[in-house]
Amino acid sequence: MPSMNFDPKKDIPDLSGKVIFITGGTSGLGTESVMQLAQHHPRAIYFSGRNSKSAEKVIETVQASTPDAPPLHFVQCDLASLQSVAAAAQRFLDQSDRLDILMCNAGIMAVPSGLTSDGYEVQFGTNHVGHALLIKKLLPLLDATSRQPNADVRIVLLTSLGFVMHPRGGIAFKGLKTVQDFAVFGPFVRYGQSKLANLLYARELARRYPHITTLAIHPGVVSTGIMEETKGVNKLVIYALARWQMVKAEEGAYNQLWAACGEVPKEMNGQMYEPVGVLSTKLDKAAKDDMLAEQLWEWTEEELKNY
Repeated sequence: MPSMNFDPKKDIPDLSGKVIFITGGTSGLGTESVMQLAQHHPRAIYFSGRNSKSAEKVIETVQASTPDAPPLHFVQCDLASLQSVAAAAQRFLDQSDRLDILMCNAGIMAVPSGLTSDGYEVQFGTNHVGHALLIKKLLPLLDATSRQPNADVRIVLLTSLGFVMHPRGGIAFKGLKTVQDFAVFGPFVRYGQSKLANLLYARELARRYPHITTLAIHPGVVSTGIMEETKGVNKLVIYALARWQMVKAEEGAYNQLWAACGEVPKEMNGQMYEPVGVLSTKLDKAAKDDMLAEQLWEWTEEELKNY
């Protein structure tokens, strides 16, 4: 199935009255999403990141390019710290009475081994656990918003076709509180595991909350700051394999913008899409495993029960 023609200027509808929250909005695809959505009159855009100076630059850029830009609010948040995530969610909840679009855009890729401040493997902890807590904290408001007249609430989770690098069985649950060495290709195996989790979590969210449209999207191979966090030989491997098909952040954001605002048939809720708006046919056995998706949900709920 070919990619649809998508022009954010023409194809993003009027967003009047809608409130948007984007993680990782201070760079790359997140910044591009803030810039594009701001042109379509939402009530407000909230975006998170770790660097307040970068956030100031984003706000200045958007306001300079979009004279009638909506209020833009920076919410400081480190997804590798559950305490930080919980505090960020509460700051948002203290300021907004609705949430129409939650775009879980932030992430890291193929970084050296390590643990989050809460003791999770760093890529899984950042890419999945941190976002899962944010979603959990914001779900009551997303749910309430979805029940208002003419609501169209969306949760967009960024995954990657790199999910296929996951370990045997999909997710190595017993090792998620270790650095999970996985030998030579460890950084990529750990990345694939985290991206598989994003994909499975989107499907389980759609099953449990069918009145909310939840999609997992692969943005394509995009040249963004996430590449800069990848070090040494891992960075060389990525560029060697994918440089020829890389696109800039402006185009790379099209799929998540489509997922946030485009027409999605109800029966396609919870599915994975490739650029732009193309239902993926590249799911492997683990990615289609509903029991694994439920196991991930239950594991996540248990880990986050104190939040």
